[in-house]
Amino acid sequence: MKTPAFLGLTAPFTLAIALTMSLVMAANAQDDNNPEGLKEVKVTRVETAPVMDGKLDDAVWQQAELIDDFHQIRPGDGTEPSERTEVYMIYTEDALYIGARMYDSNPELIAAPVIRHNQGLPGDDRLVIILDPFNTRRVGYRFETNLNGVRHDALYQNITSFTGDWVAIWDVATDTFDQGWIAEVEIPFKTLPFDPNIDTWGFNFGRGIRRRGEEMAWVSYNRSYNPSIVGLATGLEGMNQGVGLDVVPTFTMNERRTFNPGDKESDFDPSLDMFYRLTPSLNAALTVNTDFSAADVDNRQVNLTRFNLFFPERRDFFLNDADLFQFGNISNIGSSNQAGSRGARENARPYFSRNIGIGSNGEEVDIKYGGRVSGRVGRWNIGTLAVRQDASSTVDASDLFVGRFSANVLDESTLGFIVTDGDAQSNVDNTVYGADFRYLNTQLASGRQLEGNLWYQQSDTPGLDGDDASWGASVSSPNNSGLRGELGIKEVQRNFNPALGFVNRTNVRDFTSRLGYTHFYNSDLFQQSYTGLDVFRGEVIDGGLQSQVLKFRLLEMETNSRDSFDLGHTRYKEVVLTPFTIYSEQSRSVVIPAGNYSYNTYDFSLGTGNQREFSATLRSEFGDFYDGDQTGIFTSFNWNQSRYFAMSLDYDWTDISLPQGDFTARLTSLNTQVAFTQNLYWISLLQYDNISESMGLNTRVQWIPEAGQEALIVLNYNMQDRDKDNTFQSALSDLSVRFRYTFRY
Repeated sequence: MKTPAFLGLTAPFTLAIALTMSLVMAANAQDDNNPEGLKEVKVTRVETAPVMDGKLDDAVWQQAELIDDFHQIRPGDGTEPSERTEVYMIYTEDALYIGARMYDSNPELIAAPVIRHNQGLPGDDRLVIILDPFNTRRVGYRFETNLNGVRHDALYQNITSFTGDWVAIWDVATDTFDQGWIAEVEIPFKTLPFDPNIDTWGFNFGRGIRRRGEEMAWVSYNRSYNPSIVGLATGLEGMNQGVGLDVVPTFTMNERRTFNPGDKESDFDPSLDMFYRLTPSLNAALTVNTDFSAADVDNRQVNLTRFNLFFPERRDFFLNDADLFQFGNISNIGSSNQAGSRGARENARPYFSRNIGIGSNGEEVDIKYGGRVSGRVGRWNIGTLAVRQDASSTVDASDLFVGRFSANVLDESTLGFIVTDGDAQSNVDNTVYGADFRYLNTQLASGRQLEGNLWYQQSDTPGLDGDDASWGASVSSPNNSGLRGELGIKEVQRNFNPALGFVNRTNVRDFTSRLGYTHFYNSDLFQQSYTGLDVFRGEVIDGGLQSQVLKFRLLEMETNSRDSFDLGHTRYKEVVLTPFTIYSEQSRSVVIPAGNYSYNTYDFSLGTGNQREFSATLRSEFGDFYDGDQTGIFTSFNWNQSRYFAMSLDYDWTDISLPQGDFTARLTSLNTQVAFTQNLYWISLLQYDNISESMGLNTRVQWIPEAGQEALIVLNYNMQDRDKDNTFQSALSDLSVRFRYTFRY
C-alpha cells in the first residue's frame, strides 16, 4: 500500500491543501452583487436578543422592518395569497433572528404531521428561509420549520436542488395565536460561513399552506425560489464568527451478538470530530475513530432486475459539504425520468462515499482518522477528503483520497475536475481523473430554464488496460410549468473502474430523454396536470440492445388539496445475454434464460394529501414480465394522530408468473414515531421481505436537548427464516448507547 505522506494522509491530500491555500492567497475580493430592481430590506441591529418563546412580544421586534409583500407561486403565479404573512429580521453580534407571524383563518386546520427534527416537511404548513451569505446567487442554505418547532435544514447542491441531509446548529420556537401561528428562528453566526466584508446577503422566504396546496414566496421566478431567486438583506456588519472551531467528542458503548455462528463482543469507542473555519468560506475537518452508530438503517428494496441497486449515503461525516463533491451533475440528470432506475442514473459516479468504511463483504470497517478541506474561495469550489481506513478480513489498511475543484464561470455555470485515489475494498491501486462543465441559465424569457452538462472520466487500475473511460452529455429545460424536456447520453466502457465510486453496469451506452407538459388550472378543485413521455435505452458498446423502456405518463393530476391521480403505460425491451437468477429459496430457483423479451405494463395510482390526519397511497402495476405475467400492488398508509404520535405502514406485493416458476415478492415496513417532548423521541422501524426471509427492527430513543447535543440508545435486532418454513430465528442483536456534545468556540 502507499506510504502516508503527512500525518498518515495521502500525498494528493497534502498537495490539495497547498493548492487550496494558494487559492486563498490569490482569491480576489468578492464583487458586490446587487442587481437593480431586487427587493431589499434593511436588517436592524439590536443589543439585546429576543426571548425564544414563539411570542414575538419582545420590544426589539418593533425596531424591525415589516416584510409582508408575499405572493402565490402555487396554485396562482404572482397572485395574492389567501392568508397574510408578516416577517421581521433583526440581529445581534452573535446571531440572526427571524420572526414570522402566519395568519390562518382556520387555525385548527394547520397541518403539522412531522414531529421529529431533521425530517422533511412534505405535508406540513411551513415557514422556509433561504440564505446566501456571500450574495453570489449560486449557493445557499435552507431552513424550514412547522408548528411543532421542527428544525429541518438543507444545503443547496446547486442552484436548483438541495440535500436535506446537511445538519446545522440553530434554534426555533413556535406558538399559536388566535389567528394563526408564530415562529421565532435563531441562526448563530458561528453556524454559517460568511465574509464579514460583505454587508448584503441574499435572502428569501416561503410559506406553505398544505390543505390548499398553496405555496407563497417573497421573491419568485417560474413558480420557484432558490439561491438564484432572492431579495437582498442589507446592513449586516460587525457580526462575531468566533474562533471558528467546533470540537465534537462522541462516546459510544456497544454490545453486539451474532447467533449463527454464536459470537458476542462489547466495546467502548470514543471518537472525535473537529471543524475549523480556515477562512470565512473554507472549512477544515478532522475525524478520529469515526462513529457511525447514529446513522439510519437503509430502507429495504426488492431487486427484480439483473443490475445493482443504489442505496444513498446516511452518515453525517460524509454528508457535510457533500454538494462540493458532486461531479458532472450525474446524480440529478434524469432524476424525474421514470423510465430509468436510480441505479442507472447514478452509474459512473466517480465518488460514492458509501464505499468508504465498508469492506468487500459488506461488513463495517473502522475509519481510524480522516481529514477534509472544503468550501469556497473566490470563484473556486473546493472539496478534498483523505481517510485512513483500517484493515478488514480481506483488505489491508488503506489511504483513500478524493479531490474535487470547480470554478464558477459565466453567470451560473461551473467548470471543474476531480481525482480519486485508493480502493477501500481491495488491495489493488486505483485512480480516477475527470473533468466536467455545467451550463445553467435560469433567467430566460417567459420563465424558461436551460441546463447542459458535459463530463469525461478515466480510471487507472493495474490489470485493466484500455476501454477504461466514461463520458456523458445532456441538455434539458427543467421548467416548472409549460413544456419541459431533457436529452442525455452516457457511455461507461468495459474496464472503467471507479473504486471509490458507483457502477451499476459497464460496457454500456445509454440514452435518456423526457418530454412533457405541465398545465396549471384556474380552478377551485384542480391545481395542475402533467402528461409526457420518458425514455431510457441502454446499448452494449460492442453492439446490440441491452434494455429499452418507454414510459407513457398519460395523465398525472393533482388537486388543490394535494390529492393525486396518475395513469401510465410502459413498454419494455430486454436482451438477456447471460441467464440470471431472479428468485431463489432452499428448494428451487427461478432463472430468466438468455433471450430477447418485449412486454408491456399498465399502472395507476391514487393518493391523498399527507397533510391530513389519515392519508394513503395506492399504486398498481400489471401486465407482462419477460415471458410471463406480473401483478403488483403497492400501498402506504399514514396516521398523524397528533404532534406526539405518527405512524406509517407500507406494503408492497408483487406476484410473478413465469414458465420457469412462480413466486411472490412481499416487502413490509412499519414506522412509528413518539414525541414525549419537542426534543425527546422514540422512533422504530420494522422491515420484512420474503426474498431474504429476514425481519429487522431498528428502534431508538433520541434526546436532543439543544442542536449540537444528543443522547441516543439504538437497538438493531434481526431475525431470519433460514429454511423458509415460517420459523424465524435470531440472527443479530446490536445495542449502542451514544453521547455527543458540540463545544463551539
